[in-house]
Amino acid sequence: MAQAAAVAKPPAPPPRRRASTTPRGLPYLLIAPAALLMLGFIAYPVISVFYYSLQNYNPTKPWRNGYAGLGNFTHAFTEDPQFWDTLTFSAKWVVVEVGLQLLFGLALALIVNQTFVGRAAARALVFSPWAVSGVLTSAIWVLLYNSQTGITRYLADAGIGAYGTSWLSDTSTVFPAAVVADLWRGVPFFAILILADLQSVSKDLYEAAEVDGAGRVRQFLHITLPHLKDAIVLSTLLRAVWEFNNVDLLYTLTGGGPAGETTTLPLYIANTSVDAHNFGYASALTTVAFVILLFCSIVYLRLSKFGGGDK
Repeated sequence: MAQAAAVAKPPAPPPRRRASTTPRGLPYLLIAPAALLMLGFIAYPVISVFYYSLQNYNPTKPWRNGYAGLGNFTHAFTEDPQFWDTLTFSAKWVVVEVGLQLLFGLALALIVNQTFVGRAAARALVFSPWAVSGVLTSAIWVLLYNSQTGITRYLADAGIGAYGTSWLSDTSTVFPAAVVADLWRGVPFFAILILADLQSVSKDLYEAAEVDGAGRVRQFLHITLPHLKDAIVLSTLLRAVWEFNNVDLLYTLTGGGPAGETTTLPLYIANTSVDAHNFGYASALTTVAFVILLFCSIVYLRLSKFGGGDK
């Protein structure tokens, strides 16, 4: 045994790692085609919009085309009252829609977060409108608001209102009607995000609060809301940008009418470019909208202290 131990060989050293033969630039080379495609589909349109915002460009009137400088912007701010009307309505639309969607989405998220029979079916029912495309949502509500076959006819049968009433053609009812239609699709977005964040709240916090005598209201204000802060800030910011750029629903429901009552700035831009073929002025309006959204987003994130971690 002693001789065997004496002649035992020392353990072999671990094998050396082979130096990698893969060129350092190969990963970048592999992602280059996708990066170039993204650059082409994102950067080029943005740059072209900035370029045409400084031009008079109308294919139907080529003799007027040429460099305009800041003329398009000057016209928008000083000579175009419709620009200010559409910008004011866009702000009103965003504030009302995002505020109501957050309120109802938070309420629904708190409800479906509870334990009850049929909770899975309730969640599926709450989230299902978000899976419907914007065009299909518009088509559904156009049928619901139809004066011959929609809601108003059944209300008239019940003695409420008159036959042939169209909420979308009346200036006093078109805004609430459009708001309700967009709420149906926007509320589930908030409900999904808030419910996902609610799942991460520790139940020990609520149990400790109950031991200390805190009721449901105090638990909501001091535990739930602080925990949901980042989710609420992010969801409201995303939804505000989407609602500001909302074109499909309002275009399908009202076309911006009646009498321009529901024309948002993006819808005005679409009409200016597609219908009037004034692409230079439409590009200038798009640039203004971009700057407004960028500025408001930065200010909102600064004021809300998003990502500060103070839950």
